[in-house]
Amino acid sequence: MGDEAKALRLAAIARKWLKDPRVGYSGDLNPAASDSERQALSSMVMAGAHVSVAEPGRVVCSLRVRAPLTDAEGRWHPGAIAAAVDNACSAAVFTVEGAPTATVQYSLSYFSPAHPDEEVEMEGRVVSRKGKLTAAMVEVRKKESGELVAIGRQWMTPVWPTKSNKRSKL
Repeated sequence: MGDEAKALRLAAIARKWLKDPRVGYSGDLNPAASDSERQALSSMVMAGAHVSVAEPGRVVCSLRVRAPLTDAEGRWHPGAIAAAVDNACSAAVFTVEGAPTATVQYSLSYFSPAHPDEEVEMEGRVVSRKGKLTAAMVEVRKKESGELVAIGRQWMTPVWPTKSNKRSKL
């Protein structure tokens, strides 16, 4: 399979996973069976997501904040935002690594609240690669106003060896 065909295939898998994390990554790529319990939170947070861009190193998706994912003050719960950001980072990294990932470092900055039924857009992109590690960044914005809700930065690594990280010590 050529590089371009592989890149398109990985982007398509990431798009499908963002829409419904319960499907896991394609069985032919994942040597371990997917764990449905592990995907439950991702599925709840990403319910109704619409993926507008999935390309090598970049994903863009939008979703409506659901009432069950809000805090006592009626704002999108910070834990739900963190889970959504983690999913977007993971999908962006998957498009270049071709493997599910584990987060090894995570930072998240919150700027403004989002409320139930408000539509948010997340843009995730790979920003650096170093050995077995890949850095990704996600901006979460209110779709209507463009107001920044949160920015997440993560270093991730594939959960199994890939062609690009087999020889790296880190």
